[in-house]
Formats: sequence, C-alpha cells, structure tokens
Amino acid sequence: MEAPSTTAYLLVDGFSMMAFVAATEPLRIANRLAGADLYVWRLLSESGGAVVASNGMRVLPDAGIGEAAVPARLAVCSGFLEAGRPSRALARWLRRCDAAGTALGGIDTGCFALAEADLLDGHTVTLHWESLPAFRERFPLVDAVESLYEIGARRFSCAGGMAATDMALANIAADHGPALARAVAEQLIHGRARDSEARQRQSIVKRLGVHKPTLVRAIALMENHLEAPLPLATIARRTARSPRQLQRLFEAELGATPRAWYRRLRLNRAATLVQETDRSMAEIAAACGFASATTFSRAFREQFGISPSQRRQELRRSAGPG
Repeated sequence: MEAPSTTAYLLVDGFSMMAFVAATEPLRIANRLAGADLYVWRLLSESGGAVVASNGMRVLPDAGIGEAAVPARLAVCSGFLEAGRPSRALARWLRRCDAAGTALGGIDTGCFALAEADLLDGHTVTLHWESLPAFRERFPLVDAVESLYEIGARRFSCAGGMAATDMALANIAADHGPALARAVAEQLIHGRARDSEARQRQSIVKRLGVHKPTLVRAIALMENHLEAPLPLATIARRTARSPRQLQRLFEAELGATPRAWYRRLRLNRAATLVQETDRSMAEIAAACGFASATTFSRAFREQFGISPSQRRQELRRSAGPG
C-alpha cells in the first residue's frame, strides 16, 4: 500500500485554532472513510513546549524544531495577531527544511514567517484578506493574491478559516480522487468545496447590503484605489453620475458622504498597517493616500480617538517582550 502523506504543522503562539482544525479534520475523516491511514500529521512548536491558540486553548506539540526530523511537508500555522519576525533559530530551521526539499506552506498568516526567512520571493501565496495589505507592503517580491488557497509544487498556502478545508479537500481529490473528497465534504456538511480562485470576502452587495449598481461600482473603485485615491469627480464620471447625484446616493444608502466613506476605507487600511508592520508613519501615510504624516495622524486621531503612534505603542505593550 502507498505510504501515507505526512504533514508537520508548526504552531505559533496565537495561531488560529479554527484554521488548524479546518485543515486537519478533513484528513482524519478521509482516513476513516478509506479505512486506512492515508494522511498522518505531527505537531511542532519552536521550543517543544505548549502553544496557546488565538482562543486561549493550550496545545501540546509532539516535538520542538530542534529535535524534529526535517519533514517532507510543513505548514506554518499562525493567526491574525502573529505578523512578527521569526527568531533566527526558526528562520534557519525553515531554510534548512527548504534546502532539504520540504514543501513549505502557510495557514492563515503563516506566510509571514516564510517570507521573513526569504523563502517566498517569486512565489504566489495567499493570506487572510485583513493581512494582505500589510504583507504586500512588507514583501513586494512575493506575489500575494486574494484567493482561498494556492497549491504549487513546493509552496502552498490558504487564507485561514474554512479556506483550510477547501485546500484540504483539493489535496484529497488530487491524491485519492474526487469521490473521496466529496464524501469527506458531506461528512463535514460542507455543501460544496470552493475553487481556489473564489474570493475570500463576500461581494460588496452581501457585505454592505447595498444593491444599487452605481453605488457598488463606486465603492469598488474606492477599495481598489486606496494608495492613490481617485478624485470624486472621476468616480462620478466612471459611474455615469454627477458628483451631486453620487453624494445623494451615498447619503441615502450609507449615511455618509462619498468623501467620508473613502477616507474611512483608507484609515481602516492604515490601522491594519500600523498594527501589522513596522513601517514608518510617513510610509503608511503614503500607502493610504495621505499627503503627509501630519495629515494622516490628524485624520487617524479623528477616526479612532488615538494617534497612530500611540496605537502602535499600545499594541507593543500588550504583546509584551519580544
């Protein structure tokens, strides 16, 4: 019989328990349905000690990286709050795995650690949509896309959440046929495995509850032009409306002017960059379409009641040493 496929999961403090379970449960069910160990997994942490998940649950791994054999397949599991740099020891171990031929992957935000170890340049990966702007800013040589999952020859990644199940089902279908993958999906009450190209986020219509095509088009233009904001006259022209018509539409449907809505989108992206990167405030200001760090700081304080620098200091204090 063919040897089972073995994956090591490197758990990082704050890892997404939801994504980890969504990645491994389909494998367990595939084994049960097949009546054989098609898949085997092993849990690792950097130190070998317990790891605390994002929901506060403690997980005891099988081994630390210092005592573990180099795996054939390794998935780094982290969470929304884990965007820091891996230790030198971990980065060295990841590079050693790569040199030995390990297939490397990231679950949720796991690609941050791989990119910091210089293992993703030129590769296509995905992460949770909230972390994509920060990742793209930090690693411009990596092709980061907003898909559910990406599976390559020696790199794989998924956006976390139920996207981990979609990636697992795709692997099961490739390894053992679509019939087994469908049977596993039925056991999970997962009606339909989504293709990798499916978008992570709901459409603007579903997300905001707006249905007017003009408004949807205008919001899409704003969301796609945060670094270099479009003049409102340009947005109006591209939606075949006058600026005044557009303003009335935004106020009636969203309770805000187009200008206020656009600024809120840019500030929300800026808040993510403040939290997840170490870029300067001037760099973040430029990345979110503000003329200067001073203008950005003033707008940020008006929106969130605190300056961006103070927000970053609060996050670092709450994170503790290291």
